[in-house]
Amino acid sequence: MPSRIFPFVNGHFYHIYNRGVEKRRIFEKNWDYSRFIKTITYYQLLGPKPRFSRFSPNSIIKPDSNKKIVDIICYCLMPNHFHLLIRQLKDGGITEFISKLSNSYTKYYNVKYRRVGPLLQGEFKAVLIESDEQLIHVSRYIHLNPIASLLVKDLKDYRWSSYPEYVGLVKDGFCAKEEILNFFKSPEDYKEFVLERVEYAQKLELIKHQLLEEE
Repeated sequence: MPSRIFPFVNGHFYHIYNRGVEKRRIFEKNWDYSRFIKTITYYQLLGPKPRFSRFSPNSIIKPDSNKKIVDIICYCLMPNHFHLLIRQLKDGGITEFISKLSNSYTKYYNVKYRRVGPLLQGEFKAVLIESDEQLIHVSRYIHLNPIASLLVKDLKDYRWSSYPEYVGLVKDGFCAKEEILNFFKSPEDYKEFVLERVEYAQKLELIKHQLLEEE
């Protein structure tokens, strides 16, 4: 799988992901996840903005559609990595967005946990989405991560992904979920589409861990 596609093209979708250096955890507490999500919404916006520190801890910044450099289609934060499905809206948008997101969160994490050095493993990875079918399947793959890794028994209980937003459990989300849901008759149909692959995803995750243990 390629580590970088360059240049990113406006209007195209990309699966972006990265993990902690040396596979370390990058989220220790609930507030770390919340901080990362808040940072995502903040750096979607183009140009000068109010200082990040001025926003209240529980607020979610509502992006102005005319000022965004990227659309966040869906996301999932895992203890040691993250996944984003993104559409670039402005030239250089993805590179700027991921750079600022990673740098901001790394500074926050290093100060909070009294560490120094990189937090994330090198350059972020990016895969171009080349078809509508790939788009919806990647969204499903991203949303299945918590249950595939046995972090929860029910996806609706996992707070750190866009899945609850997709199935109507969160009303004030920020994802451009219509880019996926427009392929389905209803959010319930999308829910069924995701959940029908739970067992398969868990089996793949088990095989992956077994292979890693043998190496």
